[in-house]
Amino acid sequence: MAEMMRAGQMLGINDMRCVETPIPEIGDHQILVRTTMASICGSDLHVVCHGAGVPFPLPCPHGYPGHEGIGEVVRSNHAGVAEGTRVLCFPFAGASEGFSEYQRMHGKYVLPLPQCDVPEEQLLMAQQFGTIIFAARQRPVDVVGKTVLVLGQGSAGLFWAYWLKRQGAGRLIAVDLSDARLAVSKQMGADITINAGEVDVMEAVRELTGAGPDYVVEAVGRRETLYQSIDLVRPGGDLLWFGLPDTDDSVPISFAKFFRKKLTASSTYGAQDEGDAVSFRTALDLIAGGHLDVSPLLSHVYPIEQIDTAFAVANDPVPAGALKVSVTF
Repeated sequence: MAEMMRAGQMLGINDMRCVETPIPEIGDHQILVRTTMASICGSDLHVVCHGAGVPFPLPCPHGYPGHEGIGEVVRSNHAGVAEGTRVLCFPFAGASEGFSEYQRMHGKYVLPLPQCDVPEEQLLMAQQFGTIIFAARQRPVDVVGKTVLVLGQGSAGLFWAYWLKRQGAGRLIAVDLSDARLAVSKQMGADITINAGEVDVMEAVRELTGAGPDYVVEAVGRRETLYQSIDLVRPGGDLLWFGLPDTDDSVPISFAKFFRKKLTASSTYGAQDEGDAVSFRTALDLIAGGHLDVSPLLSHVYPIEQIDTAFAVANDPVPAGALKVSVTF
């Protein structure tokens, strides 16, 4: 009889549940990781709660779309990864099984966890942090001494605040709906925080900056904030659309406004296939070395049996004061 495991499974739109399923076999160059903890990414919410970008017929494969995880390698068909190694996992979301007690992936999509005094669950935060470092390197903008605005202070936005301030941003403005997130944002480098549920963001930003920030990072991934980013940035400024939209439909923007403001906008993805996983390594080193305290991000942790609750809280984080929501095995 096949060995069984617990796994989250997307049975329908906004319907994620814990089920039992056989532990999978691995193929050439693959490894099997016994998952310790997995975190919910904003893109996971768009998939599960809104049905955006789902590449499978429902119900989806077990563990999908989880792609932020830590655990132990228990089987390996990859020469570079030894069994017994504790690892950070960063598979592509489209082929990921991160919400499973045991997950398969190609051996190139893990990094050994460093020996350090930082708890392993904090090292898990290096997966998302690594994607921010990758995007910043792929689409570099000189922010030294400039005014920068980050829309959204979920874990991605918080990492953007830290990284941009580290790169020399002169004044960093952070916008979110959650006071809990904005409080942590100040610890991560934000000079000014704006609660978008309490004030008019456009008016507040104009009062602070005049013509607008030099650089705006959209880290929410919603149609409304993608559109708003064009209004916020100064003429001749730069935009990075980092957040994955919450829809597969086209997102309307005012091209006339974009054109007349002479803006530059970019986006990118694919940190998983970066040579030598440089950005993930950098993120791990910064967290393991104590340069960045990510403990406030681990606000809500649920057992895998409550993955439905975990997704509900992550999808509506303000009432619970949630920052990063994770599940454990």
